[in-house]
Amino acid sequence: MPITKKRKVAHAAPAAPIEDGDVASNASSGSPEPSAEDSDDAASNATSSSPQAVSKGASDEDASSETVTSAPSAAKTFKELGLIDSLCEACEKMGYKLPTPIQSESIPLALQGRDIIGLAETGSGKTAAFALPILMALMERPQPFFGLVMAPTRELAYQISQAFESLGSTINVRSTCLVGGMDMVPQAIALGKKPHIVVATPGRLLDHLENTKGFSLRNLKYLVMDEADRLLDMDFGPILDKILKVLPRERRTFLFSATLSSKVESLQRASLSNPARVSISSNKYATVQTLQQYYLLRPYKHKDVYLVYLLHEFIGQSVIIFMRTVHETQRVAFLLRGLGFGAIPIHGQMSQSARLGALGKFRSKSREILVATDVAARGLDIPSVDVVLNYDLPSDSKTYIHRVGRTARAGRAGKSISFCSQYDVEVWQRIEAALGKELPEYPAPKDEVMVFAERTSASQRDAIQAMKHYDEKKGSKGKGKFSFKGKRSRDAMDQEEG
Repeated sequence: MPITKKRKVAHAAPAAPIEDGDVASNASSGSPEPSAEDSDDAASNATSSSPQAVSKGASDEDASSETVTSAPSAAKTFKELGLIDSLCEACEKMGYKLPTPIQSESIPLALQGRDIIGLAETGSGKTAAFALPILMALMERPQPFFGLVMAPTRELAYQISQAFESLGSTINVRSTCLVGGMDMVPQAIALGKKPHIVVATPGRLLDHLENTKGFSLRNLKYLVMDEADRLLDMDFGPILDKILKVLPRERRTFLFSATLSSKVESLQRASLSNPARVSISSNKYATVQTLQQYYLLRPYKHKDVYLVYLLHEFIGQSVIIFMRTVHETQRVAFLLRGLGFGAIPIHGQMSQSARLGALGKFRSKSREILVATDVAARGLDIPSVDVVLNYDLPSDSKTYIHRVGRTARAGRAGKSISFCSQYDVEVWQRIEAALGKELPEYPAPKDEVMVFAERTSASQRDAIQAMKHYDEKKGSKGKGKFSFKGKRSRDAMDQEEG
């Protein structure tokens, strides 16, 4: 039975002096800062509008935090969430008709000045859930280096930066993206222009904090860690510790992810103050209801033929094919090109400009098939993806959730099919156990599939030759991604494994 409790409003950070007048002055006067009483009333209204349970944490360390577990409720408008007209207009231009559940629950709490741990399925609108409250606060107290967002991969960082610029277009918000694999000098010049929002991967951010003259985050007001569990699963732990030490204690902090790990739990104790934990799904491995999931149990040696059959089934639709290794990603891309498919690879050993170019071609639909390692599994918002094919099963259930989350985003329908060979049965059973259900097998009649066997075999031979040339060319370029006796340099840390 739901328990309704009035939330306490955390003490807001002291207002900073206005140093930057580029944010539209008429916007900053459009919405006065709510008083504590107003915020309490708004919280009470939000609490009573949808079924949710608010409970105190069990441990002493979490005693001051509260958990909000919500089922998707009748969607409010962005205006009713407390956003001013200019931001509502920006949402409308971006195609956001109604707030998603994570946005409906997180935005009112964030506008009250609360730290937030946001947990929701991938594709549920987490970026806008933290970007909109930050932009609201920025209009009330404009200043450079107002917000910092850290993301684990370069592509996700670029996407978040673009989201801030789009949502803040009506109020002249400036955003800068700092990632590895790119020249530091143009990034330093961009920092010299004092942007309002900095979006960065941790390794490159620390490089600039240590080496870029005049760059400081001592007046930062908002810190966001997107895909926080992945940030901590990679090698970023020591770097995050160094970054957190130079950030002001008086700030608001948001942690957002689709899954919550024990590392994220420990991070919240270190960097958050009285956080509200917003969880939209009761199952941390939940997928959206509009996603149809299947598996395909077939012998390993026939995987290529079944892949070609499925791509003919989905001809004209946009497809992401997930692979385990760089070598297989490149080989399958050559294989499909030889069969006349518009396939383009993306993986961590490509240059950053090539990776962005591949994503751009896929987004613009000049290429219908993206063959990818897990560099494309997290956070990327490509709304038009119709099908996700797991050619290689991921090693863990969390990665599966993020992979299939590339489709069926923002209320759209989507389909995922996972190849399961005789070597993958145990892994697939673990994934089904995490999902809490058995998935159906996708119908693929063998006699229809084997029609493509001869053409596929010929293209396989051509792909092997193409891979020999590719490996020779790659080997001639030398090694530069690793340093310090095999450890990755900061510049290479924001690339995915594989």
